[in-house]
Amino acid sequence: MNAVRSQQIGGAVSGSPVIIPANRNSPAQAWDFWVIRLAFAGASIGLCYALRPFDLHAIPAAGLGFFVAMVVLLAELRLRRAEISGLLGGATGAVLGLLASLLITLVISRTSEPEPTKSFLEFAALIALSFLGLAVGTRCAGYLLQVRMPLSVDTAEPATPPLQMKLLDTSVLIDGRIADICETHFLDGSLGLPRFVLHELQLVADSSDSLKRQRGRRGLEVLQRLQKMPGLDLRLLDEDVSGVTAVDQKLVELAQRTGSKIVTNDYNLNKVARVQNISVLNINELANALKPAVLPGESMRVLILREGKESTQGVAYLDDGTMVVVDGARRLVNRTVDILVTSVHQTPAGKMIFGRLDERTDSGSVRAAAAGVGASAVRPDSANGSNGHALRPPRPEASSTSVNPSYPDADAL
Repeated sequence: MNAVRSQQIGGAVSGSPVIIPANRNSPAQAWDFWVIRLAFAGASIGLCYALRPFDLHAIPAAGLGFFVAMVVLLAELRLRRAEISGLLGGATGAVLGLLASLLITLVISRTSEPEPTKSFLEFAALIALSFLGLAVGTRCAGYLLQVRMPLSVDTAEPATPPLQMKLLDTSVLIDGRIADICETHFLDGSLGLPRFVLHELQLVADSSDSLKRQRGRRGLEVLQRLQKMPGLDLRLLDEDVSGVTAVDQKLVELAQRTGSKIVTNDYNLNKVARVQNISVLNINELANALKPAVLPGESMRVLILREGKESTQGVAYLDDGTMVVVDGARRLVNRTVDILVTSVHQTPAGKMIFGRLDERTDSGSVRAAAAGVGASAVRPDSANGSNGHALRPPRPEASSTSVNPSYPDADAL
């Protein structure tokens, strides 16, 4: 099942549809091709046997013809898998080779060599130059198609640099936020997935550890989600780096070779790539940059979730995960308070906001809550006397006089 899943994902991620021929060659057509090949081989052998170039005897001349026929047939088998652009370029190169062989034939015809030798040299020039034109035209066809000829000298458009490919790392696929970014169309160009990265993701999905297995399957699901996005150019790269076993090092070498960028969440890979002057797109840095800017002196309302490290600190979190350390809020856990921002610190893990309680808006409620928490912290048996009898509550006027001088705004309570 794992192998089947890997093949399905590999075929889906390639980004190019698999074209299945509608009709394969019938047995009759296959026999026709073989008859033509045999006829060509017989013609080549007969030609060399009849002309006997270089004063060869009958058997060596026929062997030479058989060798020439085998070379041509092997070239024909190779051309069956060529692309359309390669065939067009090869045909153009072959025509130019024929023209060049015609000029050579005119020169050979004026030499004093024997007639069989002249004929063989003429045919050899014809075959050799046609083959060279075919090979050169096939290789250069892709480059010639990319050349844009300007309409005129005055209206020539400035050449726009090609968009760089972004190479995906395993960590960014497991993280999953790359899919949300691609849906918003903030990433342009092509996304490249090296095959060794896909293999590493499959190994994580097949791990015996349940946590790693779950993360690997999440990465495969994100990969399928990217492949189904319309307008997203996701390519499966078969290029590999020989002599290197580490996936991160292979990714760096491939980015250097192709001039691509690396999309990753790996902190170490980020540092290593930037040391080697490779552009890196870090999703964590993007998330930190998109967090709302907070300046000292601004007020905000937060929910104190737990106690801080210091004796008076409380800790809260914003919706984006930013930690907020509030001074004086240790006894206000699970309560919503207004605070004033005192400082903002940027750390490798993200932003940290430090603040204090805003006494201008909720000083009365905060102090009352603190007093209530302090009263509940007293031992239950303190309400009784040492002899087991209940203590009488204090008089109302005594309690009011003890509260009002310390907290002028307690009347609002």
